[in-house]
Amino acid sequence: MRFLVSVVFFVSVVLFFGVNISPEQLSYAGLVPVLIPVFLLINFILLIILILLKRKLLVLPIVAILLGWRFIGVTLTWNTPADGEGLSVMSYNAHMFSYEKYKADDPKVTPNIYNWIREQNTDIIGIQEFYQDNTTPSRNAIKLIGKEGNYHCSAHSVEERKGKRFFGLAIFSKYPIINEGKLFDNRKTNGAMFVDLKIQRDTIRVYNVHLESMSIPADQLDNIDGIKENYRETWRRLNRGVVSRASQVDVLAEHIKNSPHPSILMGDFNDVPYSYTYFTIRSILKNTFENAGKGFGFTFNKVLFFLRIDNIFYHPSLRPLRFNTLREVDYSDHYPIKAVFDMDPLIDRVPAP
Repeated sequence: MRFLVSVVFFVSVVLFFGVNISPEQLSYAGLVPVLIPVFLLINFILLIILILLKRKLLVLPIVAILLGWRFIGVTLTWNTPADGEGLSVMSYNAHMFSYEKYKADDPKVTPNIYNWIREQNTDIIGIQEFYQDNTTPSRNAIKLIGKEGNYHCSAHSVEERKGKRFFGLAIFSKYPIINEGKLFDNRKTNGAMFVDLKIQRDTIRVYNVHLESMSIPADQLDNIDGIKENYRETWRRLNRGVVSRASQVDVLAEHIKNSPHPSILMGDFNDVPYSYTYFTIRSILKNTFENAGKGFGFTFNKVLFFLRIDNIFYHPSLRPLRFNTLREVDYSDHYPIKAVFDMDPLIDRVPAP
């Protein structure tokens, strides 16, 4: 028992501090922290056993649980939603608006996903895997979602060219866009952009990101057998993605630190909460799921349903009222997430002219 408890304690401590190690510095380090929930559970079980046995050795799982307590809050929350109106924000990986599914159909048919996004009447919308087709009115996403001018829009391609059709990221806002920019892209599928929005007397910066994907083919994610059969290649792909995200999140974090305005960061992070990616951002911004959500908040709509890889982070000067994962909306392989912020702290932060 002493050997078992000691080994579990040692591995737990290594895991708990592993999220602070960049995968760029230590190969495969970014894959190890996914075991954190498992070892937290093991420590709880060992604690119960040692209490029943009345062994002093119970101090080790107690210390391990205390060290890993922060990971419980990023896994499961039970906040009470606050009433009231405020600044509504939604992030959605729209999976190209199911373009592959609809492109063989009548081009005059508008997919329901456009209607659903428009009907939400959200103040700020960040879309990843955004697909714009300027040649077909029924798939002109900027016009369809923008309500023919009711929204301001900034869209960036992650491809080399931005032609009549392009793939990338977009932010729709009811508030004027006074500045915009792109942080990085890999000219393939992923990237990061930002806009500065004029909201009453203040300006906020909104980031929309789609960090490096796990790069596992969709047909493998549709069934667990596909992952098992190709586990070695899957492992290598996962590690390449982790390393790429570490580089991207360092650039992102530095940009946020230098922002002249309070920031809201939303998007598809393609990484679990027990990661260098998540805790790098968490060290400078707060997370809406942790402070206003309820339950586990899973956002992935595939066989690996237990993943929470989409997030909305925010500057401490803001206060979230509510956060929801809209699991009833299944147009994409991700569920949309939505948060509402109390505007008073932001307004009070800036003195009246």
